[in-house]
Amino acid sequence: MTFTNKTAFVTGAAGGMGLQIACDLMAAGANVAMVDVKPQPDCIPTGNGNFIYLKCDLSDDAAVKAAVTQTVEAFGGIDLLANVAGVLWFDRDASALTMDMDVWDTVLRINLKSMVHTSRHIAPHMKAAGGGAMVHFSTIQCLRGDDAPQDAYQASKAGVIALSKSLAIQLAGANIRSNAVLPGPVHSPMQTRWDDNAAALDSLSQAIPLGRVGKVADMANACLFLLSDKAGFITGTELIVDGGLLARP
Repeated sequence: MTFTNKTAFVTGAAGGMGLQIACDLMAAGANVAMVDVKPQPDCIPTGNGNFIYLKCDLSDDAAVKAAVTQTVEAFGGIDLLANVAGVLWFDRDASALTMDMDVWDTVLRINLKSMVHTSRHIAPHMKAAGGGAMVHFSTIQCLRGDDAPQDAYQASKAGVIALSKSLAIQLAGANIRSNAVLPGPVHSPMQTRWDDNAAALDSLSQAIPLGRVGKVADMANACLFLLSDKAGFITGTELIVDGGLLARP
């Protein structure tokens, strides 16, 4: 896969999956706008492409519009969008029957509304370029219930799938594709709870048919495929990347 002469807008790029995706895109030749509310990471590997780092609250529509404008000014346009940013708050997100509704609203604003902001401001630039590709990150958790729920997270990520499908149909005539990646368990900065609990990580790994939890590189590989021309006839679908977890009886 090559992304030479392409420009990507990657959210959640300060770490984890977003950082991996941004670095892999640069290695494959893309120019990348790395966007996150967090400060720029100390070491960003250089690749064939260039990058700009934009500190931005993605839940702020005006801030996203400004970040998109900065990207277009820096690189001349935007061809690719990776909507990766999101939060999973184990200490605050719980059952919808009991949780603080301010937390509910905040999670949906960060996890779902932010993707509306990026999509609506970037789509016109993709249309101007003659097409493009979007990948939005959801989760397998939105496809099942949980006796230890994070209901705001799961509901927001279900909304991501619906948004992705709708954008796929709305934008197909402009040669813009929209797909979703649904990760299973991934050992990433969002899941630091496993860092000091090898027993829990091992137990989970045994429940996954492929015998391990996912890596951020697994998710980046799936994302780059869907962004690439190799997925040129794929839109409006979801790619489950979970080591077979949902397939097991």
